[in-house]
Parts: sequence; structure tokens; C-alpha cells
Amino acid sequence: MEIIKPAMAGTLESSDCQVTVEPGDGKIDFALESAVINQYGNQIKKVVMETLTKMEVDDVKITVIDKGALDCTIRARVEGALSRSTDSFKNILWGGVEL
Repeated sequence: MEIIKPAMAGTLESSDCQVTVEPGDGKIDFALESAVINQYGNQIKKVVMETLTKMEVDDVKITVIDKGALDCTIRARVEGALSRSTDSFKNILWGGVEL
């Protein structure tokens, strides 16, 4: 999947996260802001990287601002932002189910 334009998904409300994606420069450039980064930063990064792999993205600048989101919410926000960035909403494995 190739990132065509910047896109965002999510909010800054409690228990959510805001994910922003932009075209990359040949690699995955990951940035995370979270009040619980010391406790959950590694898990948040793992979920993001697994989602990028599943969606076959390896060239992206991705920023996550976490407000206590669960793994499923993080995954959904990454999928949403990536889909918006490519204008591609067909054949997406939303939550692991092909539509």
C-alpha cells in the first residue's frame, strides 16, 4: 500500500488515540506521544507495526498521540488513517474480517 496524501483518524478524547500518516522517505518513521509511554509504549509500537505489516506499508511517517486507547482502538485508527491516505476502502481487513 502506498501513502498518497496525509490523513488522520481518531480523536484526542480519553480512551482514544489520534493517528496521522504521511508519505515517508523510504522507511517507517514512527513517533509516539503518550502519558503512559513508560508503561505501554512498547505495546503501542508493536500494535502499530503489526498493523502496518498486515496492510503492507513500509514507507510512511506515522504519529500516534495516545490517550489511553486499547490495542483494538489503536489498530482501527491506524487502518482508518491508512485507508484515508490512499482513498482505498475496498478489500480492507477491518478487524481481520474481509468485507
